[in-house]
Amino acid sequence: MKKEEKVIVGISVGDLNGIGPEIIIKAYEDNRSLELSTPVIFASGKTMQFFKTHFKSKINFFNIDDVKNLVHGKVNVVNVWKEPVKIEFGKEDKTIGEYAIKSLEAATNALKAGLVDVLVTAPINKHNIQSEKFNFPGHTNYLAKELDGKSLMFMVSGNLRVGLLTDHVPLKEAANHITEELIREKIEIVATSLVQDFGISKPRIAVLAINPHAGDNGVIGNEDDVVLRPTLENIREEGTLVYGPYSADSFFGSNNYKNFDAVIASYHDQGLIPFKTIAFGAGVNYTAGLNKVRTSPDHGTAYEIAGKGTADENSFVQAIYTGIKIFKNRKDYNLYSKNPLKKAAK
Repeated sequence: MKKEEKVIVGISVGDLNGIGPEIIIKAYEDNRSLELSTPVIFASGKTMQFFKTHFKSKINFFNIDDVKNLVHGKVNVVNVWKEPVKIEFGKEDKTIGEYAIKSLEAATNALKAGLVDVLVTAPINKHNIQSEKFNFPGHTNYLAKELDGKSLMFMVSGNLRVGLLTDHVPLKEAANHITEELIREKIEIVATSLVQDFGISKPRIAVLAINPHAGDNGVIGNEDDVVLRPTLENIREEGTLVYGPYSADSFFGSNNYKNFDAVIASYHDQGLIPFKTIAFGAGVNYTAGLNKVRTSPDHGTAYEIAGKGTADENSFVQAIYTGIKIFKNRKDYNLYSKNPLKKAAK
């Protein structure tokens, strides 16, 4: 692969008091990782040097003040700030939250400008990032505002893909959010992503019920019979291979999920508990539905082990590789869609 063809991966450092910097360093300590892509970390040379020293890493950073000055074959660090930062591993700190946002905003701006191809975000603390300027429950909501399209949290690990109808909303409000319009929107995002981002020409999608046992014919709530089931039937009649609602309690344990290209859960824990049980440490959080590619590991800041050098970087590595693969798949899809003759000749 020519240097100019390498995918440029922008990386936001997340919470500096968490494990984000450690897993970033571990992901790029092996120079072979630079053969596939060029990383650009949005932080500061001084800050990343602190982590290099603390973790006794042999990684070499290449400091730049502008993304346009990146060098392929190097682990580039953009100086988003230059002042020293006080790191206290495992501590929730409002100031550290501000640096996490500085990194995220700089990386997102580079993504929007086309200076990086993919954004991989290290974990943030959703509490210490809140301010009058930044009032979002997480990365997904922020990126939905900054990028074109409608976002969906899509958890991915190999052939296991789990999307959500509702994500970061209180459980007591989840059912009220699930309308025909929302169901159609989320299914369309998942179906389009499976085709464009994962190369599945005719995807099969399962949807999990809102209530236990899909409501048991109204005995345990009527949302599945009144809203979810008829909407799925209408969408299926329109040509999308969507099935359900399936009772969530036995769906994963019975391995029924293996019969589908994606599963859509009605609310956060309904989808993420089985996903993380099956794929924890190897899963990737992909923000589907946007005009740019963003991925992240499937875990949080892990304050309890921050600074100890024991963090597992595998999920972060998978986030990098998944982002690169989706970027290339989408690029190929757009190329062949514009020129079907190229696809026929391939």
